[in-house]
Amino acid sequence: MNKILHKKRLATDVYQMRIAAPLIASERKAGQFVIVQIDSHFGERIPLTIADADTKEGSITLIFQAVGRTTHLLAEKSVGDTVAHVLGPLGTPTHIEKFGRVICVGGGIGVAPLHPIAQAMKAAGNELIIIMGARSKELLILEEEMRKIADELVICTDDGSYGRKGLVTEPLKDFCASAPKPDLAVAIGPPVMMKFCAETTRPFAVKTMVSLNTIMVDGTGMCGGCRVTVGEETKFVCVDGPEFDGHLVDFDNMITRLQAFKPKEDAEHHRCHLEEIAEKSP
Repeated sequence: MNKILHKKRLATDVYQMRIAAPLIASERKAGQFVIVQIDSHFGERIPLTIADADTKEGSITLIFQAVGRTTHLLAEKSVGDTVAHVLGPLGTPTHIEKFGRVICVGGGIGVAPLHPIAQAMKAAGNELIIIMGARSKELLILEEEMRKIADELVICTDDGSYGRKGLVTEPLKDFCASAPKPDLAVAIGPPVMMKFCAETTRPFAVKTMVSLNTIMVDGTGMCGGCRVTVGEETKFVCVDGPEFDGHLVDFDNMITRLQAFKPKEDAEHHRCHLEEIAEKSP
């Protein structure tokens, strides 16, 4: 059992939790994730990126959006409660080196997994430009944390309630067209956003890494649920990724696969709790 040490609401339906996991905290690297199962009775396992870690406290930080049944149940937990299973760290860590000029683009909840990568890129001596996007100011997360490490920070909101009105691809294109152009772009967010970030950088030949969050069950490459097509080859996000060359990812195929269980997810999310209690009664 992993105890919840801290809980904070960052935005509408977005929560930050520090969970006791000393071994994971000591081993994790930027870009890695964990598989979480919230209790032994409800069996769904979900991947969540490790947003930060504190080796002294022996904790990892998870940031998630309550969109499905499992994340809603996790959001209902309080400090002192426990999470049944936390498996990790999983996935291939981000390749960190001094590239030169690095531009990190985060959309919505994707800002959370982007944060440790941006931290590591800055620590490696890179010039760091960060672009953050959200539908509105109320949905923006980790602005203060990103501002501390960025050489330049650009904020975009769809409705213009904060920062620059528009999509993150607009300032991304501006930076790619400037001199010197970025040596590397890292984009994390909704699949459609990552797809268009990759298409934005492609004409400028700016290498672009994306972090994929696909359907995942075991996180060790055995189930095959997270498979994606990258450069006409089949890859598994849990072991080969989660990061891939954005110019090679078949985003259309990935988006189609992500919708495979949507009807069942919706049915489970709206399932009557009285029905669930009745099933557990003797």
